Amino acid sequence: MRYQGLRAIVTGGASGIGAATVERLAAEGATVAAVDIDEPGARAVADAVAGLSARLDLADHESIPDVASVVTKELGGLDLLVNCAGWDLAMPFEETSPDFWRKVVDINFLGPIALTHALLPSMSDGSAIVNVSSDAGRVGSSGEVVYSGAKAGIIGFSKALAREVASRQIRVNVVAPGPTDTPFLASFDESGRLAAAMERQTPLRKLATPGDVAYAIAFLGSSDAGHITGQVLSVSGGLTMV
Repeated sequence: MRYQGLRAIVTGGASGIGAATVERLAAEGATVAAVDIDEPGARAVADAVAGLSARLDLADHESIPDVASVVTKELGGLDLLVNCAGWDLAMPFEETSPDFWRKVVDINFLGPIALTHALLPSMSDGSAIVNVSSDAGRVGSSGEVVYSGAKAGIIGFSKALAREVASRQIRVNVVAPGPTDTPFLASFDESGRLAAAMERQTPLRKLATPGDVAYAIAFLGSSDAGHITGQVLSVSGGLTMV
């Protein structure tokens, strides 16, 4: 198993892609800490794989170092960080407000930066970071203007960080999901019409499952991707080809 004996932290671990990633890494031998603002949800996912859990609010940047310290101490170190948590509400840009912009940027951009900054000193040489961006950050998404900007920022952050930490053999890569069948998508598509339209536009004629994205994350975090860093992998069924 690729992750036997290794230790991982996955944000957004209570549901969707994050939960699927926790399950995938655990199935491959890792000890995984699922962290999420929904701590009961993270605990349920972690308990199912004999992992750890903790509450983490990515918008509360001052609390992040303390949470990071506690979790890494419980794990006994860290070999893989997966920044998966995200948040957005779909609406026209002209209807958004500064408070909304700050929340989107705090959770999707500054939160992962703060957590990575807190954890890097305790990461072992030769470890890995996988940041989950979005194809919205590569090509833009109508109704998700600020989110698209934040996710584009994650891509730039990851590429620059990959250069800085390469001397420690720490690899930093990005997975950019396209439309994925998650509670996040369902939260602003109650009718299902949006999902159906995206399925029709996708060459593979289906949405990604959380497991599809988790497999890509597990690959980039593993030794199988040992000579890959600073790269972006879209999991979109061909909807975007960039």
